[in-house]
Amino acid sequence: MHYTLHQLQVFLKIAEKLSITKAAEELHLTQPAVSIQLKKFQDQFPHPLTEVIGRQIYITDFGNEIVEAGKVIINHVNQIKYKSTAYSGKLSGKLKISIVSTAKYIMPYLLADFIKQNPEVELVLDVTNKSRVIDSIEKNQVDFSMVSLLPKKIKINSIQLMKNQLFLVGNTETIFDKKEYPKSILSELPIIYREEGSGTRLTMEKYINKNNISVKKKMELTSNEAVKQAVLSGLGYSIMPLIGIRNELKEKRLQIIPVKGFPIKSNWNIIWLKEKKFSAVAQAFLHFLQKEKDHLLQTKFDGIEFE
Repeated sequence: MHYTLHQLQVFLKIAEKLSITKAAEELHLTQPAVSIQLKKFQDQFPHPLTEVIGRQIYITDFGNEIVEAGKVIINHVNQIKYKSTAYSGKLSGKLKISIVSTAKYIMPYLLADFIKQNPEVELVLDVTNKSRVIDSIEKNQVDFSMVSLLPKKIKINSIQLMKNQLFLVGNTETIFDKKEYPKSILSELPIIYREEGSGTRLTMEKYINKNNISVKKKMELTSNEAVKQAVLSGLGYSIMPLIGIRNELKEKRLQIIPVKGFPIKSNWNIIWLKEKKFSAVAQAFLHFLQKEKDHLLQTKFDGIEFE
């Protein structure tokens, strides 16, 4: 066999994306170039690696075995690269982090200086919902996760960052001029929900169920950004984290509706498995976070509660 590492990397990306087009985009190659590399790689094996049904590409059983072996090969190649860099006195390797979608407004500010100080570090940041974040931590697929609700069934260590404050919000077309509205206002307004598995959705439902409120569920959307755009357009109202709507509040495009019992509060936390064996990169990031988090939070997030 005479396949190259480049061909293997192309095949692994195709297997990940199940799309020549998406693989080409991520690899910054043309679609014909990706197709050529796939064919050259396929020609090294006696059994097909992929099959096309309709217009969709699938990985065969044999292809999936090559995927698993290929991941091991690429991992070893990366380790050689990291050891070579480390021998030169530079911190290198992968830092793998999963975060709930709303945490995308926070985590980049905690990472920026660390990555600038350590340019050889490769960052893998997965932005998803709470269920998948917890799954990634439980399966030891990442070094750290960022959540607002701590998992109860996993033994973890954590660092508390700042308050997560959730408010009932709407656009500014309707005037809400009372100092405080009763909780029952939630039953009078069309409410937009996040999807099942979202931490914001879970917090909303806990509050609504605890107070026996009958809610008119207007729609369900799969990201905080989508919910925000729906609220801005006037499709309904939602319970949203302050961290994700600060600019819209300053621009007076959104308004907080003062409701008794609000804001709903939880905490943003960085978590990791209790028995986690850290890489040098993960250990360095943890040390950086413990040393710099207070300064970073105070300078980047004015107007947010920290204690």
